[in-house]
Amino acid sequence: MEMKDLIKDIKPKTPAFKFFQKYVLNKYFITVFLFLVWMVFFDNTSFLVVNELNGEIKKYEQQLAYYKEEYRKNDDFYKKLMNNKSEKEKFARENYFMKKPNEEIFILVVDSTNLKKAQ
Repeated sequence: MEMKDLIKDIKPKTPAFKFFQKYVLNKYFITVFLFLVWMVFFDNTSFLVVNELNGEIKKYEQQLAYYKEEYRKNDDFYKKLMNNKSEKEKFARENYFMKKPNEEIFILVVDSTNLKKAQ
C-alpha cells in the first residue's frame, strides 16, 4: 500500500488536504525538499558552514587591518627614531633607564594601595 492510499483513507477531502495531496506528496516536491534540507544542514558546503567560514574571514580581515595599522605606526616610529639622535636618546632613557656619565636617575614608584583608598 502506498502513502497516498493510506492518507486517502484517513483524511476527508478538504481543499487543504487536496492541496497537500497534490503538491506536498508529489515525488518531485519531496525530492527537492530533501535536497534543500541536505544542502542547508548536512553538506560540507552547507549554508551553515559557509556562514561560519564567512564570519571567520571577517574576523581575520579585521585582524589584518589591525596589524597593518600597527605595522604602519611602528614603521613611522622606527623612521623617526633612526633619523633623530635626540629621539634615540629619549627612547633609551625612558625605556632602558640609560644615563649619561656623572648623572643620577631616580625612579619613582607609586603605591597603588594609596590610590585605591583616595578614590
